[in-house]
Amino acid sequence: MFKKILIANRGEIACRVIRTAKKMGIATVAVYSDADRDAVHVRQADEAVHIGPPQANQSYLLGEKIIEACKATGAEAVHPGYGFLSENAAFCEKLEAAGITFIGPKPRAIKAMGDKITSKKLAAEAGVSTVPGFMGLIDSAEHAAQIAGEIGYPVMIKASAGGGGKGMRIAWNDEEARDGFDRSRSEAKSSFGDDRIFIEKFVEQPRHIEIQVLADSFGNCVYLNERECSIQRRNQKVVEEAPSSFLDPETRKAMGEQSVALAKAVDYESAGTVEFIVDKNRNFYFLEMNTRLQVEHPVTELITGVDLVEQMIRVANGEKLPFTQDDVKIDGWAIESRVYAEDPYRGFLPSIGRLKRYGPPAEGPLDGSPAAGEGPAGRAIGGGAPIIRNDTGVREGSEISMFYDPMIAKLCTWGETREAATEAMGKALDGFVIDGIGHNVPFVAAIMQHPRWRSGEISTGFIAEEYPDGFAGAEPDAPMRARLAAVAVALAASSERRLAGTAPSLGEKLGLSVPGNRRIVFIGEDRFTVDPSEASVTVDGSDLGPLTCRWQRGDLAARALFGDDELHIRVDPITDGFRLRLRGIEIDARVYPPHLAKLADKMPVKEAPDTSNLLLCPMPGVVVWLAVAEGDKVEAGQTLAVIEAMKMENVLKAEHKAVVKSIPVKAGDSLAVDAVIMEFEQ
Repeated sequence: MFKKILIANRGEIACRVIRTAKKMGIATVAVYSDADRDAVHVRQADEAVHIGPPQANQSYLLGEKIIEACKATGAEAVHPGYGFLSENAAFCEKLEAAGITFIGPKPRAIKAMGDKITSKKLAAEAGVSTVPGFMGLIDSAEHAAQIAGEIGYPVMIKASAGGGGKGMRIAWNDEEARDGFDRSRSEAKSSFGDDRIFIEKFVEQPRHIEIQVLADSFGNCVYLNERECSIQRRNQKVVEEAPSSFLDPETRKAMGEQSVALAKAVDYESAGTVEFIVDKNRNFYFLEMNTRLQVEHPVTELITGVDLVEQMIRVANGEKLPFTQDDVKIDGWAIESRVYAEDPYRGFLPSIGRLKRYGPPAEGPLDGSPAAGEGPAGRAIGGGAPIIRNDTGVREGSEISMFYDPMIAKLCTWGETREAATEAMGKALDGFVIDGIGHNVPFVAAIMQHPRWRSGEISTGFIAEEYPDGFAGAEPDAPMRARLAAVAVALAASSERRLAGTAPSLGEKLGLSVPGNRRIVFIGEDRFTVDPSEASVTVDGSDLGPLTCRWQRGDLAARALFGDDELHIRVDPITDGFRLRLRGIEIDARVYPPHLAKLADKMPVKEAPDTSNLLLCPMPGVVVWLAVAEGDKVEAGQTLAVIEAMKMENVLKAEHKAVVKSIPVKAGDSLAVDAVIMEFEQ
């Protein structure tokens, strides 16, 4: 077995590989850029080597620096994680020439499957069902529109060397095909150094289901069932689950066997994933094969008990797979929510900055019971209680940089059923505390409560269909609003007691801590009259029963128990009240005694400043392209500028007719949030 390996990556995946390596008794070497000098993966590794500036193309993408770091530390093998150099065949060949083992497939398989055009041709030859499309060279936007028209709209425009949703656009007409080609090619060149593009038919109402394969160098290959990744935004996966609620055993077997056939056709070794689009009739079509560890691999580990990183290391060390296809089972259900540094209330725009507070839910059994043991993939065994797993590469105080992917963590839950895993995920998300940056926890929490998710009636169009105007938070129903009003009074009572110098006891009954009893709670335009007592709490005359609220000023979250029903609520003090968040709901609740409520209702509301004559930068980023000049007349919907943030290009368009008065920025400028890009004449 290897004595020392280097992880050619950063963030949560570097930490993930380090965890398994330590379990196997293997020493680890981390690499880091200037931006990651104090990163978690650097601290967790046994050694760390500095490799350059923050820009990935000057650090993590330079194979020569990785090889130099291996030689300097004596690392015998390299695990690439995902992204960066994980599917770079030339890098693998250089490692091989230097006598260093690549923990992954051989260069031939990477070349064949890493190129989406070549992989589709090979898949067809191997008998794998494929989507109609054009795999030849597309040399211009007009050529792209012509091909798209011949295939028939809608079409998917994709980077040949792409992944992670980058370099990918859906086009419904010629104009979108031309624009999508330009944007996809630009993103592909920036992210992968390869601007080749192909076009294929877009399957409407599709489900994105992928098969995990694992192969050794002795010709053994198995499939570890499927993951469903249909909850996507801009082709970027947000929520994944294993298994899929849609597949039947026959379809699962057919997809698995085709995936194994494709892997064997290229003499595949190591872990890999074959991705499919599945229509409503369970017809499935090959999309691509990722010759690396997938971001969403934990859900497969949780339902199979197989540590994929460990098997990758063992296969690279020349060992046989320790099990056969007949040994692979499905145990329970697992869900992964990707926690991103992006603001769902601002169109999911990237957010950067420091994590002032970072409090993920505790890993392990959700009920707090001791586990009988721990399985090979980090899941507690010996009990049916739901399990929480959180793969992360940050800690409180970490900096979320504009230079890398915006992922903060991968929160996973396991349960005996899909319903149990979903309930566990909802509670875990409610208890996840992040401050200092925008993040998507409220959004994924709302998905867990959505009827379509609960029923399993999902597709890759779920987010666009259910949130066509963006995400503005889940709307609490009347019973929940009444409960939140009652909780706000309990929180205010606790604050009053603390300010009065009397420390409240945890679990104190609501009525014991409310001087003067009755309170009026403002939630938006609604007014709630809350009357607490020792036995119960009444809201607008309706008895909600007993309420126990565990919280004191300074706590990040509260636990409110209405009888046996427990709510985990994020609490942030605001003027005269609290901002309360749970299940994707976010409300401001202001609490007043009755006589002050009458006065508060008369207070004027401060209006936001008028910025209608300005184009403001919606996220921290770099100006890639300015599409207009000073003095130009623009029409509604016309492209004004392109801003790149976290390796994704964002097109800013005019909201109405206007004349450009001034442009105080230029291409290449780095901008902060709300920086002025253009001013228009009134």
